Amino acid sequence: MVVIETAQSVASMTSDGSMPTDQAVDVSMRSMGEAARTAASDLGRCTAEQRDAALRKLASLLIEKSDEVLAANGADLTAARADGVDEHVAERMLLKEASIEDMAKAVVNIADLEDPVGEVLEDRTAYNGMSLKRVRVPLGVIGVIYESRPNVTIDIAALCLKAGNAVILRGGKEAIRTNSSLASLVRAAVVAADLPKDAVQFVESTDRALVGEMLEMEDCIDLLVPRGSAELVHMVAAKAKMPAVTGGIGVCHAYVDRSADLGKAVDVVFNAKAQRHTVCNALDTMLVHESVAKEVLDGLSGRFADAGVEIRADNRAWSLLGPKRRTLKVMPASEDDFGTEFLALILSVKVVRDFEEALAHIREYGSGHSEAVIAEDSEVVERFLNEVDAAAVFANASTRFNDGGEFGLGAEVAISTNKLHARGPMGIREIMSYKWVVTGDGHVRE
Repeated sequence: MVVIETAQSVASMTSDGSMPTDQAVDVSMRSMGEAARTAASDLGRCTAEQRDAALRKLASLLIEKSDEVLAANGADLTAARADGVDEHVAERMLLKEASIEDMAKAVVNIADLEDPVGEVLEDRTAYNGMSLKRVRVPLGVIGVIYESRPNVTIDIAALCLKAGNAVILRGGKEAIRTNSSLASLVRAAVVAADLPKDAVQFVESTDRALVGEMLEMEDCIDLLVPRGSAELVHMVAAKAKMPAVTGGIGVCHAYVDRSADLGKAVDVVFNAKAQRHTVCNALDTMLVHESVAKEVLDGLSGRFADAGVEIRADNRAWSLLGPKRRTLKVMPASEDDFGTEFLALILSVKVVRDFEEALAHIREYGSGHSEAVIAEDSEVVERFLNEVDAAAVFANASTRFNDGGEFGLGAEVAISTNKLHARGPMGIREIMSYKWVVTGDGHVRE
């Protein structure tokens, strides 16, 4: 078995943008893992300037080669739609010229961040005169299994390079051409900066058996990150033999309190639901205090109707919507509509008696991802921010801001809902570890 170089696979596409079959692409995950382990070691001898040079070269290649990437993306979309893929998946796959420009900007932003490798986190002298330092170091090799979103290829590769990690990327079948094209640009940038060529590797085959092999390679992969459906995340949680970030499923709520500025409430809820509905930080459920529910629903109805948002209303919300049900997509909510990550233009709505009922609902149905309160009462805001258990909590702001770029991290490897190791958007420091550096002068322990 041989590892197929990304550039070879891109070159082997047919004129219609098709990829070789799985049978034509032999991939040895073991060979890739061993190569990544060697590359991770070699990266330790490379400088921050080299890593940043690779990132800046990647940014320029994204712009220079955007036509090639868009052609591959078009072929992926055509094939996916022919296979009957859900439209929300197609929306996640879609790249435009502006999308590639945004990728390039994110890569430059990552390059501009301070070098994290070797950062001294603690520096002190022990009781016996020894020097003790705690120093930030790369984790080693990151494995990523992801679906649908090609920007993940660039975001994660760039963050891993900045952090001094090697990475093995395994994207989904639906975006194989696009991901292969993007990975070839990353590898070209790596080689141009004289970094180890296997610092970034992409699994060219869509054979699902290779995913199982990745999950068994704890001797090669230090951290496994799944990005995609709940099914993928749960499978990795159950089967990965190495540490894995297995959160990230977003069931996101916004509670509109009786003290809310209703103009703010309408704007925030609409943005959180409709600005981009296929992502994990999009709003799934609005909880609204009974004293302001009619006004809030009246303010949102026209905007939701124009945007094509479907409301799944509890009994009280259904009653309050009244005649608006003729112009707005509305269905009575079932129990399953609460606690569901829709990834679609669907919002469940529940009218609550008070703040305590809203908190209880979030405790029962939340996934610990992104939760928001819209309120002017400072006591309500403070209690919500302190008592709601989530990776990110927001006051009078859209859940859509739970994002590595928005938080100044450059990009994100994932948004973790785990509580150990990393929580929330995972940037550079969340894919690093530390070691103790101890310097003595012939010290021996009594």
